[in-house]
Amino acid sequence: MLNRVHEILKKLTLEEKASLCCGEGFWNTVSLPQHEIKSMLLMDGPHGVRKQSGVSDHLGINNSDKTTCFPTAACLASSWDRKLVKKVGEAIGIEAQAENVQIVLGPGANIKRSPLCGRNFEYFSEDPYLSGLLAGEHIRGMQSQGIGASLKHYAVNNQETKRFNIDVIIDERSLCEIYLSSFEGAIKTGEPWTVMCAYNKINGEYCSQNKKLLTDILKYEWGFKGFVVSDWFATSERDLAIKAGMDLEMPTSAGVGKDKIITAVQEGKISEEELNNSVARILAICLKSQAENKDNTSYEIEAHHKLARMVAGESIVLLKNDNDILPLNKKSKIAILGSFAKTPRYQGTGSSRINPTKIDIPFDEIEAKGVTIVESPADADVCIIFTGLPDNDDSEGVDRKNIKLPEEQCILIEETAKLQKNIIVVLANGSAIEMPWIDQAKGLLETYLGGQAMGGAVADILFGDTNPSGKLAESFPVKLNDTPSYINFPGDNKKVEYREGIFVGYRHYDKVDIEPLFPFGYGMSYTTFKYSDLQLDKSEINDTQVLQVKVKIKNTGNRSGKEAVQLYVKDNETSVIRPIKELKGFDKVSLEPGEECEIDFTLDKRAFAFYDVEIADWRVESGEFDIQIGKSSRDIQLSKTLYVSSTTKVKKGYTLDSTIADVKEEPAAAKLVGMMLSSSQAGSELGMDTDAILSSIKLRSLTAISQARGGTPVSEKNLLDLIDAMND
Repeated sequence: MLNRVHEILKKLTLEEKASLCCGEGFWNTVSLPQHEIKSMLLMDGPHGVRKQSGVSDHLGINNSDKTTCFPTAACLASSWDRKLVKKVGEAIGIEAQAENVQIVLGPGANIKRSPLCGRNFEYFSEDPYLSGLLAGEHIRGMQSQGIGASLKHYAVNNQETKRFNIDVIIDERSLCEIYLSSFEGAIKTGEPWTVMCAYNKINGEYCSQNKKLLTDILKYEWGFKGFVVSDWFATSERDLAIKAGMDLEMPTSAGVGKDKIITAVQEGKISEEELNNSVARILAICLKSQAENKDNTSYEIEAHHKLARMVAGESIVLLKNDNDILPLNKKSKIAILGSFAKTPRYQGTGSSRINPTKIDIPFDEIEAKGVTIVESPADADVCIIFTGLPDNDDSEGVDRKNIKLPEEQCILIEETAKLQKNIIVVLANGSAIEMPWIDQAKGLLETYLGGQAMGGAVADILFGDTNPSGKLAESFPVKLNDTPSYINFPGDNKKVEYREGIFVGYRHYDKVDIEPLFPFGYGMSYTTFKYSDLQLDKSEINDTQVLQVKVKIKNTGNRSGKEAVQLYVKDNETSVIRPIKELKGFDKVSLEPGEECEIDFTLDKRAFAFYDVEIADWRVESGEFDIQIGKSSRDIQLSKTLYVSSTTKVKKGYTLDSTIADVKEEPAAAKLVGMMLSSSQAGSELGMDTDAILSSIKLRSLTAISQARGGTPVSEKNLLDLIDAMND
């Protein structure tokens, strides 16, 4: 492949090279038939193929060809099932082949910084580990069918407000640990053909012309081999974008971008090598796409609809089940309320909007179970209320103003509760909402936006034909001002500051000890599970070794069911600010009643490391770590401790301005520190913490202090010799 790329590259003119780096029309790349290079068709995703044969747009305004609308990422992530996510990717890849689409624009790996983001339904999680692995499996599935994925929106695209030019101000550690880690996991797991750069700026520089982001990190550090494509109309200065590593501009700029590239090369602003690198990356994917193309393919519409139903059933989360109101008895008289019962909400609005092949209507699917449906809640044994957010609350281009249900829906729940005590609420929403009415409901199902077969999946769960096994991939706050970004979302004056740092989602709720409405990883089942026998293969490791973890789980109920087992790591001895715990492993298992199995996890350096900005790399601090196994982030069942030794040698960098506190753990400074921190009777009598006060003194002050105390004088040379010894 590489030889063929270089052969073609040698034959291309400057104009041909420049044209390859610019789109042709709204969805196509340029074709060069004289070099046997065909145009590629890029179409929106990520939860289905949105091919527009008619009038094109990138906002979901005009209709598209009929394809399967699978559950959105917010729903799909709640499955916590990598194999299932891969199956969805495979199905989308098959449909893309049938539609003669070469690259699907998705999945999205952006972090859910705030529940207000209008596009959260397209993203997997608030946690980068979970998001990265699930996005990677989605990519693997799609590309197994010869269809390229375009991982988006790289990076730190966490709001829709002012999305074209918002400047995200973020520190390096938060950027690397939270927002880039999600993309890193997806790239290393899935190896996407393309990555789509975001609209926004990061610390003053557009993503489309950010060399550190697109080349230094993405290509060199992570080893990404594909090409970078702009989000539609995201390009600012085309020549600077080429230098930064943004290879393909989409859609067409009517020749403007091409001319800028040609002029920049002629004037020496872009080197021939820089342009050739971009062209080579595009050519490689063009050739791969041509080799993977399958003519005259098709798919079974009904089979894909059944897959969508099964996936939705695995992803829907049972949040509440007082008095075991669920599953329902099919002999019960049931009232069904809410407009979403007959006009379901199953996807978001914008560029991901799919024209579905068919739609399951919840009311019809419940009726098909053979139950008696009554009109009045007062005459029923139980009332099911279908509620959720309107289309414009889960939409590209717009962020939510609050996390409330529409007032009329809250009133419906409250008024119904006056007539009927057995209420089940079925939610359809793209991200977290607050629930002041929750005490009125005995049963609560979160369907998110569950795709075209959501209605059937809900009916299956309501009557126990499917045992719910979804768990939340995001935290649900009690109220909006509990959220970590509340004060700093969506920013102002075209700037948003990520002042919460690394404390996003459950990391925030744990650290400040706020009880969420529903925690990250939470979800109920119609059966019960017992965790036992947590084993670590070593009690001590260094950070170049891996740790093998085993745990047993048993279905102790009377129904078959699935459970998402979660592994968290807690750093017990840290000199830097770290989360209380972080997700570092998960697996989903299916068990029959009474069945027990053993789950294996493998943890490497990254499970224990934080991003150290001083060395610009991941580092483990020596100390004790807890390995925790939980049903959710707030329901830890088992825990064991091990010691991890760091092999990273960190340059100390002590100076005369370092303090006693900075050096007091250094053996070379022991005598001096002991002298300065010796107990002071006078200080104790005055109620002073002498040690704390003296610890804040700079080393350079010790010369004067030693003379004032009348003890052994400490010269500046003595101090410099000590500093050299400590730094060595």
